[in-house]
Amino acid sequence: MDATLVGPQAPVGAAAERLRTAARDRVACPPLRDLVDPDDVATAYAVQERLTELRLADGARVVGRKIGLTSPAVQAQLGVDQPDFGVLFDDMAYATGAELPTGRLLQPRAEAEIAFVLDADLAHGPLDFAQVRGSVAYAVAALEIVDSRIAGWDITIADTVADNASSGLYVLGSTRRTLAEVEPMDVEMWMFVDDGLVSTGNGAACLGDPLAALGWLARTAREFGNPLRAGQVVLSGALGPMHPVRPGARVTAAISGLGSVTTTFAAHEERS
Repeated sequence: MDATLVGPQAPVGAAAERLRTAARDRVACPPLRDLVDPDDVATAYAVQERLTELRLADGARVVGRKIGLTSPAVQAQLGVDQPDFGVLFDDMAYATGAELPTGRLLQPRAEAEIAFVLDADLAHGPLDFAQVRGSVAYAVAALEIVDSRIAGWDITIADTVADNASSGLYVLGSTRRTLAEVEPMDVEMWMFVDDGLVSTGNGAACLGDPLAALGWLARTAREFGNPLRAGQVVLSGALGPMHPVRPGARVTAAISGLGSVTTTFAAHEERS
């Protein structure tokens, strides 16, 4: 028997197993509040860490992090009041124009973001604004396809943290800009589903500045013992409200200074 399913770590192991089973079987599960107190973020991150260990054991590779719940609009949508973070794995990444495998997702929603690619570690030093800004190689427009293994998105902050910050997939645009060429706080965003405008926002909606969100993550990740590293991708958080998507949908986000990023969802929900 898995040692995390008995003894003091029993809730962590049981919660991780519930979420892992939901992801594997593509069947959403009940919330975790019978196992993890809705406000117990520390235990929720322990569940996330356990799931990360299992993914790594299965051969997945960590390529970055995502910051979630940075936009007041998204916080209001989900009834939470603080940011969180999750892990990006290599099999979550797609390039603009790609068709996404709908069968990998349960109840997806799209949100438009700025992604940063780092060219320096954020492991030492003050991790202040200047250091964080200087660590960015370039920024690109991104779509994050958030997803929840919790049925009906009936989540608390503990549910979403444990569930890898409700991560699904992500899509990166092809236009790369240095921070000498674009100021993240000043961008404007428009997101379309099948040519209909469904979300608008701006850089200031992301914790006041997407670089402030990156700084929060850099400090938090170091506190957790897994600092950000050169070459990693960071999804800095939603610039506006997320929107549900369905098989066959086409999603495009335009972000001033960064161009656009687009993706389509496979019309048939093939299950792998």
